[in-house]
Amino acid sequence: MLIYSMGVSVDGFIADRVGAFGWTAPSDELFRFHTALVGELGGYLCGRRLYETMLVWETDPSMRDTELRAAFADVWCALPKVVFSRTLDSVQGNARLAQASVAEEVAAAIDATDRDVSIGGAGLAAQAIELGLVDELRMFRHPVVVGGGTPFLPPVTEDVPLDLIETRTFGSRVIYERYRR
Repeated sequence: MLIYSMGVSVDGFIADRVGAFGWTAPSDELFRFHTALVGELGGYLCGRRLYETMLVWETDPSMRDTELRAAFADVWCALPKVVFSRTLDSVQGNARLAQASVAEEVAAAIDATDRDVSIGGAGLAAQAIELGLVDELRMFRHPVVVGGGTPFLPPVTEDVPLDLIETRTFGSRVIYERYRR
């Protein structure tokens, strides 16, 4: 199964008008939940910007300064990643550059594991959504309105029916919503 999961504002953006997303910083409770979800994955496909944002977990030892952060770094580093980029010549850590189309790389990632695979980065996820490849949407809805920026979902030409299969409210008032196509 292919999952698209991101932190999102109440008005549907993963980054604000200037590209910032500091409002998505997780509480310890939410961070533990994220760590558990990432630990269940068998692969991760990401765009260049998300790869570069997350690379610190594989390259910066200071990211392991607490038990909680070290646990996340362990699961993130162990996770095989495929990076889609038109500008990078190489990648670091447990990652490789995509060599094929989004559809082919998604199929290969799913075939390579008996676990779920996640896709991240708005542009890359939009392509997968447009191709009908995303099986599940997981939104961490933060209590903020940012008024514009990078949308969580792309515009669609046909309705995409979803079933709400799980919700959870964290002490930080972030609401986790899990939808299946």
